[in-house]
Amino acid sequence: MKHVIIGNSAAGIGAVEGIRQIDKQGEITIITNEPHHTYSRPLISYLLLGKTTEEKMKYRSENFYTENNCTLMQDVTVTEINAKAKNVTVTGGKTVPYDKLLVATGSSAFVPPFEGLDSVKDKFSFMSLDDAKQLEKALDAKKSVLIVGAGLIGLKCAEGILGRVSHITVLDLAPRILSSILDEDGAKLVQNHIESKGVKFKLSASTKRFEQNTAILDNGEKIEFDLLVLAVGVRPNTSLLKDIAKIDKGIVIDEKSQTSAEDIYAAGDCTQAIDVSSGQSRIMALLPNAYMQGECAGVNMAGGEKTFEKAIPMNAIGFFGLHMITAGNYTGEIYSETEKDQYKRLFYSDNKLNGYILIGNVDKAGIYTSLIREKTPLDTIDFALICERPGLMAFTKEDRRLKLGEAK
Repeated sequence: MKHVIIGNSAAGIGAVEGIRQIDKQGEITIITNEPHHTYSRPLISYLLLGKTTEEKMKYRSENFYTENNCTLMQDVTVTEINAKAKNVTVTGGKTVPYDKLLVATGSSAFVPPFEGLDSVKDKFSFMSLDDAKQLEKALDAKKSVLIVGAGLIGLKCAEGILGRVSHITVLDLAPRILSSILDEDGAKLVQNHIESKGVKFKLSASTKRFEQNTAILDNGEKIEFDLLVLAVGVRPNTSLLKDIAKIDKGIVIDEKSQTSAEDIYAAGDCTQAIDVSSGQSRIMALLPNAYMQGECAGVNMAGGEKTFEKAIPMNAIGFFGLHMITAGNYTGEIYSETEKDQYKRLFYSDNKLNGYILIGNVDKAGIYTSLIREKTPLDTIDFALICERPGLMAFTKEDRRLKLGEAK
């Protein structure tokens, strides 16, 4: 068997390990457009902070590829997939044949067509290790930075560079930060915390145009900067499967991580799958989801049987020491607790937990996540106790045995 994997991040690595669970001898070729060993993308801000190194960022050991008998094609871009001939074409025109193919191409920064953007000399994205290294070269204690985008990427960038520049302004069209994962009250708490560290926000504001090192807003206000970071959003990299497989916002996959095209699988941030918390098909860009989708794809590519049907949107992140975990969807009735930097919102309806927001104390988030993934009927547990003090004692004795791995 010839297994070809496009992408060298969490989903691709999961696929390698999934394949090798079943097929110890088949050929595995990994094609990546980056020149690096597999690394954990969420750590790029910590690299700038000095809290990690490139070596520590590696997602697997230095010997991973040889131990799994993989051929790694680095700094190579796939330009075309020929589903009929069952091969992929890479830069230079070389073709690589496959029996089973995994598309794990991730996502790319979305750059709106801002007027005058070409006049900005020092502008950066913040999606990859190379992005972080390019930005790091330009950092200077006398330079000011404008970050366009108050989402996860923009705020992690702000955290990573704050101590290495003169000041940072974060601009966003939305009226609150982290608008895709936090409600209004939670966002305000996190914003206050980040502002206390020295980051300035300009919200409900949009850029009309750029004039070199000046952003001119719709209201006529001007923001001067030395460095510009564009963190407006991301787009799934789906173009390779255009006219080959079903694509919505992302590449549509089933519970086996298979696309609508024969012998072609997909996993990770380029895909959309069923969110068990809402029943809707959506993009769930999260490293653990990417790995599990990739592993699922690998097992099935190698002839095994595996499904992954418990994906939920989830984020576990921290800013300047304030941690938060969010998961699921925010519909239904609300259980609420707020105390200084501690914030909890649980959303439930129809006898099940739909989602949650935890800021500050996130110790027992796994219990809430399990309730969502398993669609646990709330009338089978002590939900009132779970709301206040999440713990296994709120479950039945049999459920506790199962969760602790004691049941036979």
